[in-house]
Amino acid sequence: MNTRELRAIIDGGESSTVEFKRKATTPEKIAKELSALANTKGGVILFGVDDDGKVFGIASEKSEMDLIDTAANFHIIPVLEIEYEFAAIHGRDILVVIVPESNSKPHKVLIYDEIQKKHLPRAYIRVGEKSVIASSEMSRLMSYQNKENDSELTLSIGDKEKRLFDYLEKYERATVVEFSNMVNISRRRAERLLIRLVRAKVIKIHNDSHHDYFTLV
Repeated sequence: MNTRELRAIIDGGESSTVEFKRKATTPEKIAKELSALANTKGGVILFGVDDDGKVFGIASEKSEMDLIDTAANFHIIPVLEIEYEFAAIHGRDILVVIVPESNSKPHKVLIYDEIQKKHLPRAYIRVGEKSVIASSEMSRLMSYQNKENDSELTLSIGDKEKRLFDYLEKYERATVVEFSNMVNISRRRAERLLIRLVRAKVIKIHNDSHHDYFTLV
């Protein structure tokens, strides 16, 4: 990556595909950012750049890369493949971590749970400039997309699906809870029906910082 390309990325600010880090902190925190990018559209993390785009540079290539390698190989399941590039702006070295969109979603981060006293896997995705925990329906959808050929999916439209379509025509969006209450079924069953419709490309799933919601295609 040359200086002009790097400068353009920094000037564009953080986004769903770009994350700035002044320095590597802990492997667990880095793992959240890496996995979120891999689970979404892929992207880059620039180490040596502050959140506001100010360039500080990195002090040690080796120490930064050691922490990042630990995050990718020991804190994420399955292991995440990443690439490194180096660039410089005004004599300050920037470490560019390239995270491709994964074909093995969802990558989950092992987070230590203080109550259960053990590490639990959590999937993360990018929503705007933030890495957030993926909902159960989003994690389920990512798993389905890796295991099955959705082009061979057969779909039957019954009363529940028709009521959902009518609701979406009127109100434009619906959550799992709204659909569950609408057709009087469990949240788990509502989630399965909605994910099946997403896989059939009849509806779309969207993310915001609070919850997932669904709209017509």
